Amino acid sequence: MRPGFLLSEVVTGLRRSVSMALSIVIVTTVSLFFLGTGLLAERQIEAAKGYWYDKVEVSIFLCTERSNEPNCNGKAVTPQQRQAVAALLDSMKPPVAEYYYESQDEAYARFKEQFKDNPSFADTPKAAIPEAYRVKLDDPGEYRLVYDAFTGAPGVAAVKDIREVLDPLFKALNLLTTIALSLAGVLLLCAVLLTSTTIRQVAWSRRREVTIKRIVGASKLTIGLPFAIEVLLSSLLGAGLAVLALWATVRYGVSELSARFQDFAWVGEIDVLLLSPWLFLVAAVVALVVSWAALSRYVRI
Repeated sequence: MRPGFLLSEVVTGLRRSVSMALSIVIVTTVSLFFLGTGLLAERQIEAAKGYWYDKVEVSIFLCTERSNEPNCNGKAVTPQQRQAVAALLDSMKPPVAEYYYESQDEAYARFKEQFKDNPSFADTPKAAIPEAYRVKLDDPGEYRLVYDAFTGAPGVAAVKDIREVLDPLFKALNLLTTIALSLAGVLLLCAVLLTSTTIRQVAWSRRREVTIKRIVGASKLTIGLPFAIEVLLSSLLGAGLAVLALWATVRYGVSELSARFQDFAWVGEIDVLLLSPWLFLVAAVVALVVSWAALSRYVRI
């Protein structure tokens, strides 16, 4: 088939079936936008996990005289108990990578800095703020080893990990990602069905033309290829619009969040660029497979 003839057939077909092309573009754009949103949400969760888990410190809070923890019994940690905690930390390398001791004065200064704009904590006495050991792990996933080793130890009030706060957030984000991907899957199925139905209708409207081409000896490829290219071009245009919409969402939406919350890892425009080839690939595969399958029954005349 000559390229010039093929191009003229594709242009003529698109001109005849503008509504088909528009419907495919719209459905492809919406479905791939949701698919991209789900994939970006997954990347966001992984980026956030990597950012925060890399900064995870296990905090071993020691007893104060005002502690309500059952293990403290209202008594402050003794020097011997403090030294015993340090010795146990030294014996746990690995998984302990490093640790440092934070005195009550240092802990109180940190507390005052963190809550300097909150009047509710303005009158908190220094005696209520515990001294602590801040522990960095080789692998944050081994938090349970440190937790089990120090929970209930003499002089230890509590063992805390930032993941106790972050994990519920990540679970909620994972749920939202699952919902987004599920919705994208449903929309992709709708795109497949709509594309198939639209192609069948167009092929039916051109059945006389197809019949004449078959009578004069046109091959299945000659008849079906222009249809497939029409659908492919429409789908790729929809994929391009979906990528553009994702880029705009990240550029003008996520960037605002990243400017306000800088102590967080956010997806960026580069993530959209890395994701875009896969969206174009999905659009191309769906377009070619569905269009050829839908046309197969109409080119056997």
